[in-house]
Amino acid sequence: MGTGLLDRLRAWASRRRTPPLDVDAPGLVVVAEAFDPAEADSAVLARSPRWRADAEAVLRHHLSIPSDQVERASELLAQDGWLLRRDAERPGHQHAVRVQVLDALHCAQERSRMAGLAQRLGGDSLGWDALQPHTE
Repeated sequence: MGTGLLDRLRAWASRRRTPPLDVDAPGLVVVAEAFDPAEADSAVLARSPRWRADAEAVLRHHLSIPSDQVERASELLAQDGWLLRRDAERPGHQHAVRVQVLDALHCAQERSRMAGLAQRLGGDSLGWDALQPHTE
């Protein structure tokens, strides 16, 4: 007897899967950015034509954390899957990065969380941007 419908669906789904996005994936480009604290995250995403709502993105928060607090910030962020990286272009600044599917609610929640974390550690949250693989 032939393959059942469920088996065919599983086979189709496994072919359609794309590997999970990695924060260091080559070809990532900025598709949305929010550095104005007065602009709503929903407005940021709405004005971002290259952002794909159904695809994973690297959410990258730009932070300025005092050097004596970087290790503590890294530990706190790691609890929720964030990586803290040094900003190679701006000494004294860091990026908190994590892969996720973006939506306005989660962007706003994470923006607030990063601002609170930075403030508690004597630093500042400067804004965020989102990166996705470049597509034509």
